[in-house]
This record gives sequence, structure tokens and C-alpha cells, in this order.
Amino acid sequence: MKNIYIVAQEFHTAGNCGALARVMKNFNCNNLVFLNPKCDYLSKEAMDRATHAKDVLKNAIVIDKFEDVLKKFDYVVGTTAMIGTDYNIPRLPITPETFAKKLTNKTYAIIIGREGEGMSNEEIKKCDFSVTVPSSKEYPVMNVSHAAAIILYELFKHSKEEAISDKITYASLKDKEVLLKLINDAIQKMDFNDDFRRRTQKIVWKRVVGKAMLTKREVYSLCGFFQKIK
Repeated sequence: MKNIYIVAQEFHTAGNCGALARVMKNFNCNNLVFLNPKCDYLSKEAMDRATHAKDVLKNAIVIDKFEDVLKKFDYVVGTTAMIGTDYNIPRLPITPETFAKKLTNKTYAIIIGREGEGMSNEEIKKCDFSVTVPSSKEYPVMNVSHAAAIILYELFKHSKEEAISDKITYASLKDKEVLLKLINDAIQKMDFNDDFRRRTQKIVWKRVVGKAMLTKREVYSLCGFFQKIK
């Protein structure tokens, strides 16, 4: 799965770094990114936990800022155990299976949130969409490597099927940015009772574009439509 990158966000525990690398290796995913790491991911503890996935740790890249992740990949996917109502748009995730069925040939960064804390609302809001692993309401929070294993399992399972998406050109990060700018410009021209409703519209459209996995041709058509809105 060359187009899948796992982003370990501010991990404090070296053992979890190694466990995550091992899980990634299990599902043929070797692209590990450490976002502002808080521990030595090359320590003996990490290497011991990684067992035969030491190369995943050794080849990992480090990114210092969350915003730099947003600029680097076509799609940035948040993960969350905290699910909101349909009024809490950023906290309306899809399941790993649904995500896997939508997967295209573009690059995806899947952010595995901080150990114990997860991702903030603001971070989730900046992602294209978010994914959650269905679990018990009594204890929904999973270990970071366990959550990654379930997500990667679904992605790996679907990646073994015939890659129909290889024949289709999907929207890139730049394509989405152009479309969302047109949408946001159109929203700015519309009358709303207050700025909260205007911001909500922008969030909804960002989620719709992110989850839709639009083709480049579809983006061109939508851009043409929103350009006609005066």
C-alpha cells in the first residue's frame, strides 16, 4: 500500500512506536511518519517491539507541524473514538470499511492521534474526513496500534481486489483546494443570519468534498458550476 502513510501524532511511548511499525508491516504498509514525536522512536524499546519491522522505524520521516501534513498529502484522514451527533459535523466519522471502499490511487495520511488524548476538535476539523473503529460504548478508546491494525486490515483487504481506480484520474490536493476556494467564495456572497451558519456551511462542504473522492473531471464540472454563482 504505497499510497498510505500512517502519521503517529506526538507519541510519548517508544513501545507504541515499535508496535505501530510492526502492525504496519503486517499489512504491507511501510510509510511511517512521526508528527512532532515526544520520544526516541529508534530506541531499543521501540526496536524490540517492532521485531521484524525495524526497517519501518529506520525509514520513518519526521514532520514538526500539523499544518505541514495538510500540505503534503492529497487526503488527510483523522481518527477519533469520540463520535458526535449530526450537528457536530467534524465528529461524524466513517468506518474503516467504508473508507477502504472509497480508496483511490491518491496519497492518504492517516493520523493516529495522541496516546490517551487523541486529536483535538480543531485538528479533526482541518482533515478531509475522519474514521472511527466501532467499539464498546463503555470503553471506546483503543490502543493506538490496535486501532491502526483494524484500519489497515480493511485497507489491505480491499487493496487486494482489482484496482479499478487505476483507470480513473482522481482529484489531487491542488484540485480540491481550487474547488473549495470557489465554494467558500460563493458562501461568502450568500446571506446568513450569522457567521456561525456561514462557517458551518464551509465545514459541511469540506467534508462532502473529502468523503466523495471526486474525479478530476467531476471537480472541473463543479468548479464551472460555482464560478457561475454571482
